[in-house]
Amino acid sequence: MTGRLCTLICLLALALPAPAQAYQAQQQTSERLYQAMREIISASRDSSDHQRADAEWIRDMSQRLEARVPDADYREGLLQALYQEARLADLEPELVLAVIEVESNFDRFALSHAGARGLMQIMPFWLDTLGNGADNLFRVRTNLRFGCTILRHYLELEDGNLTRALARYNGSLGQTWYPDRVYQSLAERWHPR
Repeated sequence: MTGRLCTLICLLALALPAPAQAYQAQQQTSERLYQAMREIISASRDSSDHQRADAEWIRDMSQRLEARVPDADYREGLLQALYQEARLADLEPELVLAVIEVESNFDRFALSHAGARGLMQIMPFWLDTLGNGADNLFRVRTNLRFGCTILRHYLELEDGNLTRALARYNGSLGQTWYPDRVYQSLAERWHPR
């Protein structure tokens, strides 16, 4: 029996893809995605030539955000940067507003118990993956750029499935409580009228 079992295991091992090959293919895909993300982060690092938000959109969203962000100048700058970074990552700005509300409630200095930082609650390991030592995750533009790029990355990994991408962003893949909170925020406060 032991000899037959050993033969069966060997035959099964030959029929299955080698774990090393599967791991290598996954690593190559991840590296290509990370390289694309690094290019977005570095190519647009301090560029100010992004598409400007429509004045009506800024006015509308500024009114909705006023209770959470009372400083009008900061609020308008935040909305302008958010709009630009969302568009750069091919995301709807309203979705990014909903993610920020759920993640930090618009506290640019938010720090989670796990160490996530800023408006979009970016984990510091992303600095090693995508950034450089000079990046500050509490800087609004940097945080938005990283957050939008990471969310876009997860959308690509999940073939456009926003629920799975949002769960991945939060670290709760396979669960829907986080995407549900983002969807609720989007529907109640940020969806265009």
